[in-house]
Amino acid sequence: MAERKPIESWLTDMDGVLIHEGVPIPGADAFIRKLRETGKPFLVLTNNSMYTARDLHARLFRMGLEVPVENIWTSALATAKFLDDQRPGGTAYVIGEAGLTTALHDIGYVLTDHDPDYVVLGETRTYSFEAMTKAVRLINAGARFICTNPDETGPSLEGPLPATGSVAALITKATGKEPYFAGKPNPLMMRTGLNAIGAHSETSAMIGDRMDTDILAGLEAGMQTFLVLTGLTSEAEIDRFPFRPSKIVKSIADIVDRV
Repeated sequence: MAERKPIESWLTDMDGVLIHEGVPIPGADAFIRKLRETGKPFLVLTNNSMYTARDLHARLFRMGLEVPVENIWTSALATAKFLDDQRPGGTAYVIGEAGLTTALHDIGYVLTDHDPDYVVLGETRTYSFEAMTKAVRLINAGARFICTNPDETGPSLEGPLPATGSVAALITKATGKEPYFAGKPNPLMMRTGLNAIGAHSETSAMIGDRMDTDILAGLEAGMQTFLVLTGLTSEAEIDRFPFRPSKIVKSIADIVDRV
């Protein structure tokens, strides 16, 4: 096997890698600080489309993690980049929060429920039966179905919450139309993120806590992958998957010296 090139750029998931339930994971501050000191290109990624990059910058800053806005890449931004490439200046009916609507406004999209080019489904805590019914009818009328990410559940202090993938399944069942998912594990999110920081997959690494999204996306994008055990995937679960990460580490603290 050919030896991998040195890692020059880093992509990392946010929840489960850098933070957990609103608290920084030990080593996260040192990792971000080392990246900024060395000047290596990096991105903090999240499949959650609810928040803008500015929102997430402020949220992380309050936790003591200084991540510049331009180093944050969300599934909402990846979705907007995809739609801007596919159909510039298009129209969309959106179910989601400010992170998604702002990203679409920024590329010049018109948000409408009148004969839209796309129905775009993202994360929200207020999914309504009325909005889902409208989405079903618009898709049946010819709108193309796009979804920010396939995550079926999301974390909360009280336990798992239904997430975008679960609502997408409901709409698919009602329409017979499968969505195109722009977020992880789609390597599109990784490639557009790499392009945004001028990085190349063969000299980049992806750090994540989920085998089915983070590690799979990094693998399919051609990057080295690091699985941390501070999130959703336990060490006992790794062998259930037909692929493996390049490295398994206890936490982000074990990667600081690699930067």
